[in-house]
Amino acid sequence: MLEKLNALEERYEEINGLLMEVGSDYQRAAELGIERAELEPVVLKARQYRQVLERIEEARSLQDGADEEMRLLAEAEIAELSPQSEELEHEIKAMLLPKDARDQRNVIVEIRAGTGGDEAALFAADLFRMYIRYAERQGWQVEVLSENAIGIGGYKEVIFMVKGKGAYSRLKYESGVHRVQRIPVTESSGRIHTSTATVAVLAEVDEVEVNIPDSDIRTDVYKSAGAGGQNVQKNATAVRITHLPTGMVVACQDERSQLQNRLRAMSILRARLYEIEQERARQEVDQTRRSQVGSGERAEKIRTYNYPQSRVTDHRINLSNYNLPVVMEGNIDEFIDKMAMRVEAEDLGLVEE
Repeated sequence: MLEKLNALEERYEEINGLLMEVGSDYQRAAELGIERAELEPVVLKARQYRQVLERIEEARSLQDGADEEMRLLAEAEIAELSPQSEELEHEIKAMLLPKDARDQRNVIVEIRAGTGGDEAALFAADLFRMYIRYAERQGWQVEVLSENAIGIGGYKEVIFMVKGKGAYSRLKYESGVHRVQRIPVTESSGRIHTSTATVAVLAEVDEVEVNIPDSDIRTDVYKSAGAGGQNVQKNATAVRITHLPTGMVVACQDERSQLQNRLRAMSILRARLYEIEQERARQEVDQTRRSQVGSGERAEKIRTYNYPQSRVTDHRINLSNYNLPVVMEGNIDEFIDKMAMRVEAEDLGLVEE
């Protein structure tokens, strides 16, 4: 690790020299500035780590041939510095882990009602509202791309984009099956029902990253329909795109123009295809990886929202929060932070997956 840190520090100093010589080449200066900003945190941490190691080495050298008082002082310093060196080593290893290139991107979130009929659709709406509240807390923007609502305020499906720096780095841990346990409004006997909704979080991708030939898609246009199935527009503005190689279908009808609906549908399609390729690559490395969203069955769950007990439990990290109303208002950082720490620990080999 020290050899790698030395190489990074050499490059950091080299960039500093290049910045002094770059002159009026502003584009080159910007490129060097970005690289320097990426290297600086780990270089500064490495220097701090090296200083601690040097102090430990000096203290050890004092133990040999020194009097009793000096040996005790040296042992005390080593006892104080050793935990610092271990903590700094852990922090540096985490900083050296490969970064997910998608972390700073906007995301497309797809929520679908799973097992549970109308109650599952209502829970999908609750999750949608939770993520809207979370996005607001982060200062992000939310834009609905597509929705399939039911008359009682739920969603069979809702797809939306979250725009903001670092959106994917936070929301990517929300992918999976979410389970709710509560008494439905329509339940006269007061029995607790269990329902599910699936959440998929996809990074927004550019056209150049996912090339979709025109020959691979079929586009159908039709009139947008409102609640109850009535046509709300005389012109055919809704768009349904079918990706022929995979059979994947994306439909958008919420925009007033056919062009805008087509652009939205293509954006969703690109994100889905990109995620498929990313998942295929991950599975080649680790065959135990599972896809983001399962079948929606009750047994496949990452988190349970238990209303009678006011408890939210994340089963991946064995973490429970007993203030469900606050969580449903978008206070989910606790779960995201602990999940991020768990993934980091796995990547560092500190825990078994």
